[in-house]
Amino acid sequence: MLLLKLYLAFLKIGTFGFGGGYAMLPLIQKEIVDNNAWLSQTDFMDIIGISQMTPGPIAINAATFVGYKTGGIIGSVLSTLGVVTTSFILISFANYFFNKFKNSKILAHALKGMRPALIGLIISVFITLSYESYRDLNSLIIA
Repeated sequence: MLLLKLYLAFLKIGTFGFGGGYAMLPLIQKEIVDNNAWLSQTDFMDIIGISQMTPGPIAINAATFVGYKTGGIIGSVLSTLGVVTTSFILISFANYFFNKFKNSKILAHALKGMRPALIGLIISVFITLSYESYRDLNSLIIA
């Protein structure tokens, strides 16, 4: 029963954890520490530290370590699968429809129309981060 609960908890986290990575940590904490009490706050913080040091997305690493700590190797596998299931399904559907309509002129025009918006979003993030990181002339030169 614990293994099923682990999978379902991380499926919920993977489904509703918008923003990925660090944005998912409060949801993971609420589900793992507060709702199910599988880990103490100290254990959770240790797992986050380990997840930050290991390569890969922090949410997947955290799911792997939490699953291992609470359910062993099988718990680790199920937790990791739970957190990636929704993304895998959505990407599979997107891939199917993209391949089905890849020769469509409408899709080509839509993707071409998205380019300026994407460039605008990237410039917006650059400007926002620039303002936040600018301290003085030296920091601007180093950046």
